[in-house]
Amino acid sequence: MREGLEKLLAAGKDSALLRLGLGNACLADGDLAMAEEHLRRAVCMDANYTAAWKQLGRVLLDSAQPTQAQHALEQGLEVARRHGDKQAEKEMQVFLKRALKAQSAGK
Repeated sequence: MREGLEKLLAAGKDSALLRLGLGNACLADGDLAMAEEHLRRAVCMDANYTAAWKQLGRVLLDSAQPTQAQHALEQGLEVARRHGDKQAEKEMQVFLKRALKAQSAGK
């Protein structure tokens, strides 16, 4: 799956949806650095893309970057609330609690 998405990107078919797909594929492969890169690009391309914000927060949390995860998730929560995306809001709240807990444990 990842190779096919990378081919689309190389062919100039760049979009927030493609970047989300690449981020998810990289996450599945355990390549957190590339997942983060693709997901950051996705939210730059479409700041209202709740799924990309949620996944970015998750990747940052998995990468032991709880403060950055908190910031991404707070932005994503704002977008989700504005758009009435209740499921994404609930999921991001769970990840945000984990990020805050990880920050407390690190201090």
